[in-house]
Amino acid sequence: MHSATDDPIRRLDQTLFDAVAAQARQSPRRRLNHNLHAETDQVQRFLNVLQPGTYVRPHRHLRAEVGAGFECFVVLQGAIGLLLLDARGEVQRRERLDAAGPLHGLQLIEGQFHTLVALSSDAVMFEIKQGPYNPAADKDFLPQFPAEGTPEAAAQERAWRALFTEP
Repeated sequence: MHSATDDPIRRLDQTLFDAVAAQARQSPRRRLNHNLHAETDQVQRFLNVLQPGTYVRPHRHLRAEVGAGFECFVVLQGAIGLLLLDARGEVQRRERLDAAGPLHGLQLIEGQFHTLVALSSDAVMFEIKQGPYNPAADKDFLPQFPAEGTPEAAAQERAWRALFTEP
């Protein structure tokens, strides 16, 4: 229940993008989520702001309810590379999501292994996925990839990012 002084809308504007991007630049992870949902909400809605150098360990989303492990991405500012991987960790497909187009976003089916790389500074992506958020069961990681914060993870991120600069 909202009080009479609560604003009935939450603006997704340049002021918010800039503020979250500044925090992401200072974060050791080089990315930051800005949640629009509560952890108990049935639908997770958030901005994910990524900076070059952020490492997203390959993972997939599985849910108890069939089909609820989807994930939807729409880039609102900058560009992000999405890599689809198989269970061996081999890149099967790459997609460039760019606020300038031609591809702005996409939806992944449940169970698809993927990772993201920031292709520009202050890249802002709007994400939607099924809730409620359960950190212990949210992601099923591919075990052959390094953990965040390691030199191996940094090298892997650079290699993935390079896939988007090749002709």
